[in-house]
Amino acid sequence: MTMRVGILTAGGDSPGLNAAIRGFGKAAIGTHGMELIGFRDGMRGLAENRFIELDSAALSGILTVGGTILGTSRDKVHKMMVDGKPRNMIDTIRKNYEKDELDALVCLGGGGTAKNAKRLSDAGMNVMTLPKTIDNDLVGTDRTFGFATALEIATDAIDRLHSTAHSHHRIILTEIMGHRAGWLALGAGIAGGADVILLPEVPYNVESIAETIKRRRAGGSNFSVIAVAEGARSVADAAELAAAEALVKEADSPEGRDAAKQHRRAVEASHRAHTFALASQLEAATGLESRVSILGYVQRGGIPCGRDRQLATLLGTAGADLVSQGVFGVMVAAKGEQAVPVPLEEVAGRVRYVPTDHPWIRAAKEVNTGFGD
Repeated sequence: MTMRVGILTAGGDSPGLNAAIRGFGKAAIGTHGMELIGFRDGMRGLAENRFIELDSAALSGILTVGGTILGTSRDKVHKMMVDGKPRNMIDTIRKNYEKDELDALVCLGGGGTAKNAKRLSDAGMNVMTLPKTIDNDLVGTDRTFGFATALEIATDAIDRLHSTAHSHHRIILTEIMGHRAGWLALGAGIAGGADVILLPEVPYNVESIAETIKRRRAGGSNFSVIAVAEGARSVADAAELAAAEALVKEADSPEGRDAAKQHRRAVEASHRAHTFALASQLEAATGLESRVSILGYVQRGGIPCGRDRQLATLLGTAGADLVSQGVFGVMVAAKGEQAVPVPLEEVAGRVRYVPTDHPWIRAAKEVNTGFGD
């Protein structure tokens, strides 16, 4: 019998989503003879049963298109806002899955999508994910599509900021996406020749950064460029957040856990303007003017680079092969040049942080890049 498969994109938009939809769809339809439907706006469209039929014509010409033709959202299947109140929509989604006569559901997304997919898999649906995030922080895969394009964009920005920093003898702090893990800031900082790189995994001291800048000035360089991951924190802020995280883990009731999570979010919110605060502190410590450039959503937009198109196609086609074999409850991961299934329980709720002894960090230190530690 012909298999009928649903596909959706969830979480933040990312370069390569359309390439992955195309890769999966063309293999599913052309190689395996499947029927394919695309749900609009992520998990919300799945809960509301809003979908379109996807055929070869619908998949044509989208390889180079940024964003996602299906739309996306950050909704959680077990706490979706409906009429202003959070509702568990898993049973509704399961009924839609059955009503639409689906044999499988493929979800393109990052860490939050993996957790949603695991909940749907636990509810009895045949679910698979493809790893998308510019943060490159998913456990179980060497690479995620979206990262390579964002790396090029952030590197280009650092390249351009060097000239204005040099011309005005300034410190320029470039804030780069990466709330939990610093892969993007680290990679772009190295590729762009940043003088200091600040990561969530390496709490910084303002005095240490200032010393790096002063040494550069003593050597004849009267400017500095700093790549700052949005989740980077000072030693004091990192300790405050760690204490808040500990309260969440120690909570012994649902009410206590919710209160602890609310406290943790408040702590995180209080740190959000840290890049501007750091700029002021460095200006006072070094006597050099400091400016902040926040790259923001530009890192997620535009045409995917060749490497992301290739990776998305590899993972998409491999996903179609696995669906045809009846392999579910997995994320299709990149391992070397291969695509392999990794159980969702090994992925959901986990983060791939930058190890402090990672070769990238060692290489950066060898070229005198500071990390504020």
